Amino acid sequence: MDEWWGIVGGEPTWFWVAAGWAWHTAVFLLVAVHLLRHRREPASSLFWLLLTWFLPVLGALAYLGFGIYRLPRKGSQKQVADARFLAERRALEEGNLPLAFWRSAHDALAAVPADPGLRDLNRAMDGVLESYPLLGGNAARILVDGDEAYPCMLEAIRGARHHIHLQTFILGNDVVGREFLDLLAAKARAGVRVRLLYDRFGSTHAVLGGLFRRYRGIPNLELVGWTQANLLKRQFQINLRNHRKLLVVDGVTGFTGGVNISVANVSSPVRPAIRDFHFHLEGPVVQELQFSFLRDWHYITGAAAETLLIPEHFPAVPSAGPALMRVVNSGPTSEMEAVREVFFLSLVGARRSILAMTPYFAPTTDLMQAFRAAARRGVDVRLIVPQENNHPYSKLAGQAYYEDLLNAGVHIHERQPPFAHAKAMLVDDGLALVGSANLDIRSLRLNYETNLAIYDPAVVLPLHQLLEAELARSRELSLTAWRARPVHRQLLENFCNLFSPVL
Repeated sequence: MDEWWGIVGGEPTWFWVAAGWAWHTAVFLLVAVHLLRHRREPASSLFWLLLTWFLPVLGALAYLGFGIYRLPRKGSQKQVADARFLAERRALEEGNLPLAFWRSAHDALAAVPADPGLRDLNRAMDGVLESYPLLGGNAARILVDGDEAYPCMLEAIRGARHHIHLQTFILGNDVVGREFLDLLAAKARAGVRVRLLYDRFGSTHAVLGGLFRRYRGIPNLELVGWTQANLLKRQFQINLRNHRKLLVVDGVTGFTGGVNISVANVSSPVRPAIRDFHFHLEGPVVQELQFSFLRDWHYITGAAAETLLIPEHFPAVPSAGPALMRVVNSGPTSEMEAVREVFFLSLVGARRSILAMTPYFAPTTDLMQAFRAAARRGVDVRLIVPQENNHPYSKLAGQAYYEDLLNAGVHIHERQPPFAHAKAMLVDDGLALVGSANLDIRSLRLNYETNLAIYDPAVVLPLHQLLEAELARSRELSLTAWRARPVHRQLLENFCNLFSPVL
């Protein structure tokens, strides 16, 4: 048996040991340099440094796949595609071309909230959302669970005459997924142009089960999976996912929110539906959702901008109601953390109340401070989270924050089953923040998300009533009881919390 100084493969053993240490040190230094170039919370940086050092090879691979939460500014294909697509849009808006009306519609319908506090908050959002103005002339209807959302969405699809653009994180390999795909295929055969963009990670069961293969070759039907992991193109971002849920029909009817396309979202005799909120939209805001979809489509398919930015996709849209709305898009590109900044501005700008509901709670440090500061200055802050979670480790990671929140005066309510997947925040009963983003680091930094900021009593009041009903189905946690939980539970929470940057 060779010893330390023996010979292995013609070379002394110490040579291979030294080479291994040199390689490991070089990889560690590369990770360290990347972390220093892209500043983040110290705890997160230290976590990745320790993981890379103590788990040779595996730690570096984990960082490559899960730790890089932003795309290189100069080299990001997505960022380049977004900028190119926006330039094409502005050229059409500013010239005497078919989309010139879009600019005039935006200018005519732009408005500001009547409440002074909300007006200040909207002004602060202007600096974050330069490409997404506040638009008037909109109408929104809340749809609860798939029980209400799916019939309304399917009805809109049946009535489509020119095009259907559907984007989802999860499309289930089940009766609901097949119902949507069958109807989309039927409309495509009837001459309607159908584009479906699904996230390959979120729709893994449908991808591996061959669901999408059954619909290949149908004229006018394009099914495309979103991913930014491609080893041939040296893309390693397996952790960056497209979490948007959008449906735009003929450029005039839109849907967005938190509802995926899955049988779990509809009630059955043996099981209630996952609790979730979706929104049926009409008015100019639908064109912003259309642009968001087409921009993602342009990036992932390479389709020419001039074939997507056409009048048929952006028809003249009359005023549909009094609602003021703006789209809040976010993702690891030029819109980096826009959703997080809007949440932060809303928390620090609240004067009376904050009522928030989220399935996953693992916020960034600044949002934690904003929640606590709001409660300490007398704002009534209430947070609704599910009592049972489909990802137990995410629940444990979030519970590590509870004591600090409770100690500051935040009211935490655990919603009884079924699992609550709804995402909403009400600020001073005048602003509703709704959409696909959760209050966790994944949504705030890793995912591509679409939210709406809505100023409209016709939306805010019924949403407030819905959230009050959720409170009635919840159990409020007390600080005294929470502090008395077992030590092993606290250790497990803090352990899971270490992984909150990638959960």
